[in-house]
Amino acid sequence: MKLFGHPASTCTRKVLFTLAEKGIAHEFNIVDITKGEQKQPAHLARQPFGVVPAIEDGDFKMYESRAIIRYLDAKHGGASLTPTGLQDRARMDQWISVEQSYFSPTAMKAVMEIWYSSMQGREADKSVIQAGLEGTKRSLDVLDAALAGNEYLVGAFSLADVCFAPYLQYLQDMGIDGNVKERANVSAWWSRVSGRSAWQKAIGKG
Repeated sequence: MKLFGHPASTCTRKVLFTLAEKGIAHEFNIVDITKGEQKQPAHLARQPFGVVPAIEDGDFKMYESRAIIRYLDAKHGGASLTPTGLQDRARMDQWISVEQSYFSPTAMKAVMEIWYSSMQGREADKSVIQAGLEGTKRSLDVLDAALAGNEYLVGAFSLADVCFAPYLQYLQDMGIDGNVKERANVSAWWSRVSGRSAWQKAIGKG
């Protein structure tokens, strides 16, 4: 199994998290997104949209992190990260869609403003950061209600939790996780997710 990505990439981290949870041996090939390597012909042959990650599993090649983690979980043994019941599996897919459609785009608006302003040596635009954080509130309210009395989004830990982790980590790392901390259920859930040894390994701390 070969993974092509970057350790700072949110989508690469989803795959790294899944690989670690499943205990899947792999070769991690760095695509240096800080140097634009994701836009070079070698990587475009793996990922035609010029982003990371992509995988090669023997002769089988694929891209898109949320598809990759479903494939990895389905193929490999060990504890499943996908519920067996039809309704719980549907609910997992629902939460993955919530992450992709409503939460991560606005969260990353704030994160990337801080990131790019630092790289460009300019002061971050606070209005952009605030707009991004404001946009996370509805999703976090919905998550907080769903997590009342529940340790994870769909009973046991699943790919739904995996998908949210990279974005919550960056909000925390950038010191803009106030909206998370203000919601007790979300905050407790994030402590459980981020405390998993597989997540610490995925971000290079385990």
